[in-house]
Amino acid sequence: MKLPSKLPDVGTTIFTVMSRMAVEHGAINLSQGFPDFSSPPRLLDRVTHHMAAGHNQYAPMPGVLPLREAIAEKIESLYAARYDAEDEITVTAGATQAIFTAITACVRPGDEVIVFAPVYDSYVPSIVLNGGKAIYATLRFPDFRPDWDEVRALITPRTRMIIINTPHNPSGAVWADTDLAALEALVRDTDIIVVADEVYEHVVFDGVRHQSVARYPGLRERSFVVSSFGKTYHITGWKVAYCYAPKALMAEFRKAHQFVVFVVNHPVQLALADFMREQPRFAPGLAEFYQAKRDFFRSQLEGSRFQPLPCGGTYFQLARYADISDEPDTLFAQRLTREHGVAVIPVSVFYPRGDDHRIVRFCFAKSEEMLAAAGELLRKV
Repeated sequence: MKLPSKLPDVGTTIFTVMSRMAVEHGAINLSQGFPDFSSPPRLLDRVTHHMAAGHNQYAPMPGVLPLREAIAEKIESLYAARYDAEDEITVTAGATQAIFTAITACVRPGDEVIVFAPVYDSYVPSIVLNGGKAIYATLRFPDFRPDWDEVRALITPRTRMIIINTPHNPSGAVWADTDLAALEALVRDTDIIVVADEVYEHVVFDGVRHQSVARYPGLRERSFVVSSFGKTYHITGWKVAYCYAPKALMAEFRKAHQFVVFVVNHPVQLALADFMREQPRFAPGLAEFYQAKRDFFRSQLEGSRFQPLPCGGTYFQLARYADISDEPDTLFAQRLTREHGVAVIPVSVFYPRGDDHRIVRFCFAKSEEMLAAAGELLRKV
């Protein structure tokens, strides 16, 4: 039987490959982006409570109302933007599902979607599966900021959507208010939809404020905004996130959502609603928490031949290795894992043409003990 592939150029993700190599070689895994520490104990307690209370059947398709109400309150407090909990917020099975569903709801065969390289690996396959074509703008190396003149030149009558990601994975760059204002001006008087991947909204450093599209009226009216409970509460394995958008856009989103996953884990949603109400300062406290980890990990690189690049947000640190090797980054990452016991991600995999600046990505969402052990190994490379 022959089945023509809809994704002929897609194989196993680099995250799976490097995590598997870490296991095979007993390496410290600083590749895949997940914390090695537990979620808040109170959150776990509330999940158990709601399971025992019998909330184990299907939740409402858009998500339980108490959680959507808590999300609406959070958005208004952070961004002075009001979203209706009933019609404009949907709980999703992770941020990847939310982004896929937004693309599915809007992109038709022949539509063009502008993405920014280096680009997170789920965006382009989602576009292709829906018959669209990815158009690449390039974030300027080494600060990874957009060139808005380039973006303007890429917009055509076929441009259906622009996908942005700030704070940005893999670079750790954080877009400024001037970037969001430029985007707002570019899409004015068009029918272009914006998908804003803001899953690291709380992980922004050095006193900088996250610039959500929800702050900008000209963007808010045309945007799907995606955030992640997994990133916020150290529960990436639970795969619970949410999307918010104006009512008309959300109505289309939910048409697709109900046939992609239909509903999301019921007791977990209720537990998250409880926790958001009980501990509203937990999420804003993430900036200080992860900045300390960033600074600790950067201190561990002192005395090594790695050259860390600026990191304004997320829990990823890029570093040059040109003083160590001139190998392509994929080969270097594999050798670092096999021979030196630290698994990382090569950044060229995030570029459509494999642009290789000889940099790798470290995840520092780990215990200090693990980061210190990794630092000791890296200083010997």
